[in-house]
Amino acid sequence: MKNIRLLLALVAVIVTLGACKENDHPMFDADYTALNIWLGTEGMPTDSVTYNYSYTLGQKSLKFYARAIGGIKDHDRTFTLEAYEGDLAEAEGSYTLGEYTIKAGETKAECDIVFDTSKLKNANAFTEKDGVLKLRMRENASFVAGAKELSTLTIVLKNYLDMPDNWNAATFPMLALSRFFGAYSKVKYQFMIQTLDMMDFQVSYQATISYDEEKNVVSNNYALFLASKMKLALNDYNATHETPLTDETGNPVTF
Repeated sequence: MKNIRLLLALVAVIVTLGACKENDHPMFDADYTALNIWLGTEGMPTDSVTYNYSYTLGQKSLKFYARAIGGIKDHDRTFTLEAYEGDLAEAEGSYTLGEYTIKAGETKAECDIVFDTSKLKNANAFTEKDGVLKLRMRENASFVAGAKELSTLTIVLKNYLDMPDNWNAATFPMLALSRFFGAYSKVKYQFMIQTLDMMDFQVSYQATISYDEEKNVVSNNYALFLASKMKLALNDYNATHETPLTDETGNPVTF
């Protein structure tokens, strides 16, 4: 009986080894490398982000993140993006997709997509209707696409100054921008963007630092400082121009 048991165990081992030999896809493949890409922040992906051409007359970059899944390598690995869906004809030429690199010994990278408003074929593009640009990684010898929800980038394209959602109302614990900067106007908001080099930021009385650049959140005290800075900037503008700064309705801009 003992010999029979040993024989059966030996047969089981042989069958198992044979099955492993025939399996073309082992349970763990050390060479498997997928690449996840996403917009938002390094620690907080988002479904889509907005790029507004009207915020600049020239070039501006939009950041995205990439992370290799499958281990660290001892050599640089590169990848590229391709536009595959959206308003491709209207946006063509106004953005640049480069060659991006995960450096040797690393698994992640911060990357830029460069937009240039001056290169829009139609200066009025995306002024009346928002556009969209969808990008994905072009698979190569180094990378295959990662998780489905982290394999594409969706960018909403605008070309006008739009009132931030939190200008007149904000959800707890955020504070409305109108509390610090007064009534909204397109001219006022554009002047703020040019002066502060900030846009779409939120104010939180629970913020622990003055300005969290990654989350684009400022503290209550820092918002008061920004309001004072805008008053000084407006005074300087009015003192150096023949007519005071007026909004799109002809009324003087105030802070």
